Order: sequence, then structure tokens, then C-alpha cells
Amino acid sequence: MRRKGWIAVAALVVAGVVIATVSSLGAAQVSAERVSAFPMPGTEAARPETQISLRGAAPPALGEITVTGERSGAHPGELRAHSDGSGASFVPSAPFVAGERVTVATPLNVAGGQDGDFSFTVARRPAPGQVNDGQLALPTLPPAAVDRFRSRRDLQAPVVRINRRAGGTAPGLVLLAPFSPKGSPKPDGPLITDDRGDLVWFRPVERGTAVTDLKVQRLGGEPVLTWWEGRFAIGWGYGAYTVLDSAYREVAKVRLRNGYRADLHDMVLTDRGTALLLAYDRVRRDLRSVGGRRNGVVVDNVVQEVDLSTGLVVFEWHSLGQVPLASSRTRPRGPASWDYFHVNSVEVDTDGNLILSARNTCALYKLDRATGAVIWQLGGRGGDFRMGAKTRFCFQHDARRAGDGSITLFDNAAGPPALAKESRAVSLRVDEPGRRVRLGREFKHPGGLLAFNQGSAQRLPNGNVFVGWGAAPVFSEFTAGGRLVFDGRLTKGKGNYRAVRSPWSGRPLQPPAIAAERTRGGRIQVYASWNGATEVGRWQVLAGASPDQLSGVASRARDGFETAIAASTGAPYVAVRALDRAGQVLGTSEAIRPRR
Repeated sequence: MRRKGWIAVAALVVAGVVIATVSSLGAAQVSAERVSAFPMPGTEAARPETQISLRGAAPPALGEITVTGERSGAHPGELRAHSDGSGASFVPSAPFVAGERVTVATPLNVAGGQDGDFSFTVARRPAPGQVNDGQLALPTLPPAAVDRFRSRRDLQAPVVRINRRAGGTAPGLVLLAPFSPKGSPKPDGPLITDDRGDLVWFRPVERGTAVTDLKVQRLGGEPVLTWWEGRFAIGWGYGAYTVLDSAYREVAKVRLRNGYRADLHDMVLTDRGTALLLAYDRVRRDLRSVGGRRNGVVVDNVVQEVDLSTGLVVFEWHSLGQVPLASSRTRPRGPASWDYFHVNSVEVDTDGNLILSARNTCALYKLDRATGAVIWQLGGRGGDFRMGAKTRFCFQHDARRAGDGSITLFDNAAGPPALAKESRAVSLRVDEPGRRVRLGREFKHPGGLLAFNQGSAQRLPNGNVFVGWGAAPVFSEFTAGGRLVFDGRLTKGKGNYRAVRSPWSGRPLQPPAIAAERTRGGRIQVYASWNGATEVGRWQVLAGASPDQLSGVASRARDGFETAIAASTGAPYVAVRALDRAGQVLGTSEAIRPRR
């Protein structure tokens, strides 16, 4: 509601400069320029820490913004510009109060608002410790086999087994994120392997830290590695995303704003200089309409887009209020948090809008990226499409728009209850104007795997499909025609949420590692490795009377993560030199004295 004659004070930050402005709202007129607001008008589950984002107009055109909580009163703050010049976020000086309605008054034409004004509600949440998040429901497993290396005695990595390797695979390496269920042994961390199962790169994480979702993305036009680290809960997580460049330097830590912590399922770096992230947030809600308690706890699923340059929110969507509770295939159980929606992937569609996968409604949703409105629902209860033969899916993961316009996903088909005897990856031909879906192809593992959780399906540039089989830490590659050409797994004792194949070129900043020992007859055995180096074609052994007087005495083609090289020399010092396939020097280790 507009308060005539009331004087509003706001601050606009443009290019790092704070410009204070004062005007009379009684004289303000609603601008014809249409803008979107986040939290969306009518949002039911905002957090007290929320900022209020306005999109669709240059920051100076936004005018005066007044924010009032029905219990906390007027909120001063700063209006901070987004880096693309198409909006700004009002950042309050103090948080809102749980349970209150917040009214935002503007001179703008706000989508979903009235005369430029709109409101949202700050949800009530259970007190810390009042509801136990629990742990990811995976059994304790026996110790997994690990690789050990003489040149890197500090490094142990989970073993990867390759069961099938035929011709016709797409180029690239295999990216995994091994994690251990509670009570199972380490090491865990992001891991890259080649098609032989030989380690390329591994970065162990601290005990008690879980990892998921390792993949190659682009940041500022350059390829980067990204993955999630944090704490598992019952099917979701609390953490942040790490970003490394090709030298394995950390260049960013991507986090959500507005009081949320990043969930483990997905993060997408966009060509707009933003990151799309997911969050799970427990809120109090009357759940009697779906068989729950009057003062129950439901999990609100949040999709947030963060401006990486400023840390400001440019988009925020909440499942509560947008997707009915009755759409869920699950029901509340006692005082436990009810995860009715379970978002597990976000995808930028070819038209710039967003596609979400929601496991517990067995549906995909397309969102208007400008306003947050649901454009369509594919699958689930009350979907907008006619589903053809064998196109229905449930408890799915990893919905992606493929290059040919189809949508790929991993159909777990396992609840509980299990709806099929085995999981599958599927390619769906989606006719959006005609609202019809036909099956392109399905891909099943010859072992008949049924994955009760996790999983991924990736369309590769050559048309192949790379599948991560979720709860079974198996990964496979199929031709477009369905022929299995590659199959591998982590050894028992490890989990892996998603598996992908991707080209990656890494050149670490640290030098290669070396170990050496003397054998009989004036010979030495040298071991060379370089964690993360992808361009090494050959290793050369150097020897000499001192560390700065070395010359080549032997060489050998790279053979896996660690290459053993025999050499004949009585020199007191040895080192190794990494060469690429053209013979150019990539790096040289320190010089050491061989052990006897």
C-alpha cells in the first residue's frame, strides 16, 4: 500500500558508488516499464535474510523502493546494481521477522504486483535441533580398494574398474565424485580417470566432508572444474561449490544468498556471468490436507540465480506456493521433515528459460526465467503433455535438453515403492506446441540395475549417451543406437551421485613427483607421476653429480598415473622430466637421492 506524503530514503550503488536519493512517493507515478521481482509477489516461504531483487530496468530507472514488515516496521537498506545493468537488489540493513508479511512499494510496473506494490511472507522455521536432518540413507559398506603410489605416498585414491571398453566411445575423461556412506572408510573427493580406469587427478577432502557433482563448465570463457562439498542430510545437502581452473587453482567458491546453503544436486554456470543453484529449506506448515500434522515441517525447494560479480540474487523461485503439496508421490511421516518436491537438476533451456527435475512429484517443470512463472509441467499428476508409450518416468534425476531438442533424464523408477524392475536412461522427444511426448530411446544396463537414488544421463557430442547408475556406483556409455561400448564402476565401499564424460586439459602448478631406489648392478628404479597433468606423453629420467647438473639417462612412455622407469646410472642425484607427445618439456621434478 502506497503511503502518500511519506518521504522515502534509498541508496543506489552503481559501479561501486553509493548515491543517496530522496523523493516524495506521493508524487511518484507507476512506470510503464515492466519489471520482475524476487522473491516473487506472493512468495510464502522467504527467509529473514532475503534481499529484494528487481529485474528488467536499468538501476537508475528503478526509483524509490520502500520496504515494510508488518511486525518489524520500515526497513532501510541499499539498492545495489546488478553487473549486467538490468536490475538491482534492495539489501535491507536488518533481517525480517519470521511469520511476518513484507510489503514492497515501488513506482514500477511489477509483474504480479498491484500499482507497483507487492508482498511476500517470511516463513516460520523449526528451531535448530528441533527437527533432525539425519543422514543420507545409505548403508555402511566395507572398505573400498585404493590405489597407492610410490611417488606420492601421501595420496590414496579409490580404485576404478573398467569392465568393458570397446570402440566408438566419445573423446574425454570420466569425472566422478566418490563419497563414503556414514561409518565407511575414506578417502573421498573429486576424481578424474581415463578409459583404462587409471587415475588422472584426485583431490582428497577432509574427513566428514561429502562431495558430489564433479563436472567441467566454463567461467569467463575458460574451462573450469566444479563440484559440491558439504554435509549430507536425508537426501539433500548443505554446502558450497568449489571452482578450479586448469592449473587446479581455486578461483571461486560459489554460494547461495538470502540465508541458504547450496544443495548437493546441481550447479550451473551460465553465459550471463551467473550461477544457478539449488537449496532445501525446512519450514513450518499445516500439513493436515495431505495427511500430516497441523504444525508439520515441509521442505521448500529453492532455485536461485546469483550474479557472480556482485553476489546479488537475480532470480529466486520457491516450490511452495508454485507446486501444490498434493502433487507429491510421497506423504508426511510423523515429525520428520517432509521433502515433497526434491528438486535435483536445473537446466538452461534453448530459449533461455529453465527446466527443473523434481524427483518426488515425478515431473519436470519449465520456468519463465524472467518472472518465475511455471510455463509447463511434463509428467507427474496433472501434467500438461500427452505422454506416449514408455515415456512415463518417476523418481528421476538429471533432466537435460540435448542438442537435437530432445530431453534426456535418468529414470530411477524406484521410490520406494519401486515402479519397475530396473532403472533406465531415456531420451524424450518433446513437442512443446503440440504438448505431446514420444520416446526417442531408452538405455538399460545389462545387469538390470535398479537405483533407488541418485543417477545421471548425459548426451555426448557424438550422439552417445553416458549414464551414471546412481546408488550402484556404475557408469556406462551407449551409442545412439543403444549398443554398450563402455562400462566401469568404483569398487564396493564408495558412492557416486553423478558420472560424466568430458574433455579436460589440466596442467598443475606444482612440479611432477618422483621416487627412486637403487637396485643391483648400478641400476635404479624410478617412479614418476603428476597429479592432474593430462598432456604427458613421455617421462625422461635425468641423473647427475649435483641437482643442477643433470642429463637424460632413460625414458619411457607414460603408463597410467604412475610410470615405473628403469635406468642405469651411478649418479647420486636423479629427477624426472615430463614431455608432451611432441617432445616439449611440460615440467621437471625436484632432484633426489635414490633410496638404497
